[in-house]
Amino acid sequence: MTDHDMTAEDVPPVTRSTVLDQPLPAPLATSRVEVRRITIAPGHAAGLHVHNGPVFGSVETGSVIYQIDGEAASVLGPGDVFYEPEGARIARFDARDEGVTFLGYFLLTAGQTAEIEFPVS
Repeated sequence: MTDHDMTAEDVPPVTRSTVLDQPLPAPLATSRVEVRRITIAPGHAAGLHVHNGPVFGSVETGSVIYQIDGEAASVLGPGDVFYEPEGARIARFDARDEGVTFLGYFLLTAGQTAEIEFPVS
């Protein structure tokens, strides 16, 4: 059967696929998840940073160069997902020429506030 032979009845109404299945280094008593829509201007580098809890994200528009310190850099575009481990040094989260908008999912324990630090080198 070719794509031309397919009818609406042949296409499932819902499809599901796993795009990330990330084990955490230790159990986390997550009390809430804060979701932020974040936009970074074209060509802007977020700079070396560290989060106080695990952060998951998905790129909505644009693209970014993403790199955990000591690992290879990758380019993320619309639909791509990422994971920033708690305490990991994020060496690069640099918007490319078109900028980037992404959703960040901050896993927080009871009473915890999402924080970001910018260490000096």
